[in-house]
Amino acid sequence: MIKSISIFLFLFLSFIAHADNDALRKIMKKTYPELPIKNIKKTNFNDLYEVYIGGQIIYTNENFDFLIVEGRVVDPKTKNDLTELRLEELTRINFEDLPLSDAIKVVKGDGKRKIAIFSDVDCPYCKRLEKRELSNVDNITIYTFLYPLAIHPEAELKSKKIWCAIDRSKAWSEYIFKDKLPKNSGDCKTPINKVLKLGKELGISSTPTIILSNGKRVPGAIPYKQLEEYLN
Repeated sequence: MIKSISIFLFLFLSFIAHADNDALRKIMKKTYPELPIKNIKKTNFNDLYEVYIGGQIIYTNENFDFLIVEGRVVDPKTKNDLTELRLEELTRINFEDLPLSDAIKVVKGDGKRKIAIFSDVDCPYCKRLEKRELSNVDNITIYTFLYPLAIHPEAELKSKKIWCAIDRSKAWSEYIFKDKLPKNSGDCKTPINKVLKLGKELGISSTPTIILSNGKRVPGAIPYKQLEEYLN
């Protein structure tokens, strides 16, 4: 009997929370119809609601009377950044769902550890990650998604040429380390547009962006030692 009542209360409270979230979503959409709201959740702090939108978390109340943008919620007892923890949770990616056949695959050592990287061929930080950090990592499989950004106008054609090479991993390495492109026109069938669409859907706006096998995303050319900590 007690178990049945507990289940009923849980379902009832879940229904109420969902209804509140829908009401807030409608109010926000009416004011800002162009905003792509991905998730709304009531926090444990009075009337504060968490809204995940545009790759960031903002806060408001149930009536949308105010907006807290770029604010952080910190637990005063543990000193944990709750906003950062929630953002990490919301931005996790199912590694197995990534279209790995659309990436350049490089295996080092036994290849048992896995990461995926969204990388721009003309991004200086991507080159730094490859030259200074990844060159020191062993026993890893790296899936590189060619992700040319608009700020590098030649990156898309270069990416296509690398993809169209007979040995893609070699072509990628030679361009990163030697600035040497394969001698082809880059007019073969490539997944570049598909990858660009995927990156946009995942909210990837900068390169390099590393995706660990547990789904955590890590932006930037992080140091080798820090990368090893994540991998282990």
